[in-house]
Amino acid sequence: EVQLVESGGGLVQAGGSLRLSCAASGFTFDEYAIGWIRQAPGKEREEISSIMTIDGSTYYADSVKGRFTIFSDNAKNTVYLQMNSLKPEDTAVYTCAAASNLDYYGRPYEYDYWGQGTQVTVSS
Repeated sequence: EVQLVESGGGLVQAGGSLRLSCAASGFTFDEYAIGWIRQAPGKEREEISSIMTIDGSTYYADSVKGRFTIFSDNAKNTVYLQMNSLKPEDTAVYTCAAASNLDYYGRPYEYDYWGQGTQVTVSS
């Protein structure tokens, strides 16, 4: 059974940090890109970061670049998102997803598997 399980969300003050985890199972981990997508009420879903697990190449949306870091522990089939300098506008449900297909730029084209999400709330 394919599973992506997020953890690490919670409540943090602005300027603080959280680390999210995405534990994967049921598929060949290093043949997929893993992305983090967030959704806040009233806002469009936003892909904020992704990583190609086989070589560690990464992508960051401008909204999080310089504050968030994505990295992979392939031995544990787990991808992490280290979130620093958090802002209230980072408040959202954060979901990890796995993609087998990449676009011309090496970015996930479509996601095959999705986790359930974890809530991140940043207070001002």
